[in-house]
Parts: sequence; structure tokens; C-alpha cells
Amino acid sequence: WASVEKGAKEEAAKLGVDLVLVAPPQEGDVQAQINQVEDQLAKGVDAIALAPGDPNAFAPIVDDAIKSGVPVVFVDTKGINEGVTFIGTNNMNGAELAAKFICDKTPKGSDVAILTGIESQSTALLRRDGAIKGFKNCGLNIVATQTAEWDTAKGRSVTESIILKNPNIKAIFASNDNMGLGAMQALKDADMNDVVVVGFDATPDAATSILKGVDSEEHTSELQSHHDLVCRLLLEKKKKKIKTQKNKKKTNNNNKN
Repeated sequence: WASVEKGAKEEAAKLGVDLVLVAPPQEGDVQAQINQVEDQLAKGVDAIALAPGDPNAFAPIVDDAIKSGVPVVFVDTKGINEGVTFIGTNNMNGAELAAKFICDKTPKGSDVAILTGIESQSTALLRRDGAIKGFKNCGLNIVATQTAEWDTAKGRSVTESIILKNPNIKAIFASNDNMGLGAMQALKDADMNDVVVVGFDATPDAATSILKGVDSEEHTSELQSHHDLVCRLLLEKKKKKIKTQKNKKKTNNNNKN
């Protein structure tokens, strides 16, 4: 999300629009995110780019925003509202590529595991399904598919549980880098340094880890490297739409006069 913020700030400055950035204290804190969005709507924002923590919970809020004339775009996680533009990574293909990378480094028939995100989110489900497809295609044995809710600490504790039951595991796909870094710590604690760990997102911490040669996710780090461009496009599109709406209102008012 650091690249999202960077791209949004740079494009907002270029377009001359006021940008408000808000995020929940934790990625899984859906209620906090709902409160933040409702607060911004109450303050009269002109448009919203939203990565919904829970698409189902956000559906009525998004509908209300659109009815009140506030355009909404989903970023990274697709919501369930019809007719709302979604811009993000092809998560299923990305996860399948990650699985293929693991396949190329792991003997056929080896035990592997998948750490998933919050399973009410399309992003988590698509990454999970892409990894499952990739592993099955190359003949790896999936011994565990468990959620760690995008969280580093949970990634560590869930991995500890998985390796306790599956000491011969050879690789782990983590659906985001936070969980991957947690998995790496659990493996390090267990002195299992030959296990391949692949993450998804290319966060700064994960990139630093790669440069140090700690993990093996360089092939997946590129999958979301253009989030800054996504935000640039969103802001440009939304500014044009808002300008058009204001011109229409002005024209209507002139006609009335």
C-alpha cells in the first residue's frame, strides 16, 4: 500500500485535487474502515477509491454513496456492487505464477501449504484458488490451506501449527508478504531453512528480505509493482467525472433561469 499512497499523492498534486488518505489500524479491522468511509461521506467527499475489507459489509454503504452522487471505484479487492469499476491485479493468475515458481524449485509430490487472507474478500479467494490450481497442475501435495488473515503474527502462528503436523513440508505460498514474513520467522525458529517461501505484493519489508537473500519471492514481487499507476489513473478518471457532473448541474441551473 506504500506504492498506492505514493502514486495517489503524486497524481493528486499534479491534478490539483484534495486527497484524503485513510486506513484502518489493522487490515482486518472492517468496522474501523466502515466508520472511516462513512465519516468521509458525511464530510462531503467527491469520489472514493476503496479497497473493501469485507465486500458484503460495504455493499449498502457503496450503494448509498452512488445514489448520493459520489462515484466509487474498487481497488485491489473487488466488491459485490453491480456496475462499479474494479482496478487491480489479476490475483488468480499471479498466485498461479507463484505456485509455478515453487513447482520449479520443489520435487514433484512434495508437501506444500497455502496461507490465505480474509476469506470474505475476493482477493484472498482468488489468490488461494490460483495457488491450488498451480500446485495441482505440477503434482505437489497440498497438506494445509489456512487463513492467517493477512497478518504477520498470525502467519507465524499458523505456520508453526502447520509444520508441527507436517514436518516434511517443502514450500509455503503466502497470499501476502506479511503472512510470508511471519511464515519465514516460524521456519527459522524451527531451523527449517530449506523450505521455499513465496509471498505476494512486493512490500518494502519483503523487498528488503529479498535483497538480503532471505527468501525466494523475486518472481512474485513484480505482480503488484504498478499500484502507483492504478491510483494515478483512478484520480484522473474521477476528476474528469466530477468535472462533467458539475458542468451538467451548471447547465441545468442555467436552463432553469
